[in-house]
Amino acid sequence: MATVVNTYARAFADVVMANRLEPARTLAETQQIAALVRGNQELREVWGNPSIPAEQKRAVLDGIVQRGGLSRPVRNFIAVLIDKGRIRLLDEIVGQFAQELNQRLGFAEAEVITARELEPKERAELEADLSRVTGKRIRARYEQDRSILGGAIARVGSTVYDGSVKGQLERIKLLLAASS
Repeated sequence: MATVVNTYARAFADVVMANRLEPARTLAETQQIAALVRGNQELREVWGNPSIPAEQKRAVLDGIVQRGGLSRPVRNFIAVLIDKGRIRLLDEIVGQFAQELNQRLGFAEAEVITARELEPKERAELEADLSRVTGKRIRARYEQDRSILGGAIARVGSTVYDGSVKGQLERIKLLLAASS
């Protein structure tokens, strides 16, 4: 299934880049549709039912697109997924599409955990540091976890940068245990 997901995600990223569409807006629209489908069992059943004619499925889609003010390329992409019976993979495809766009645009997603809420200046400095380390522009999502005591833990892809007080204390503990 991963190959199918990658194929659709890459193909739609090709469309976005070739037609010079606004990547952030296009991604937001696909995420909006994915959230709607995820939260609506009846819509999933209609779009996933092979006995319902494609024209009726696309009519439902067109109503959603019109009401939501979504772009034509996003509408067409979702229609292809409906027509090809791939709508059940929408969440995975949209996730892979986001990764594909990030890669092509030189962005990296970062999950940052801090002990407290960071000021905008602090966030900018942290993102600049991560950008220098990774060589990519950073799009960060922030969470708070008081148990790390201070500092930050950042996950960029599969790499974890642990600058937390808790992490430093753990490393000191390991060093002391190793030297005993």
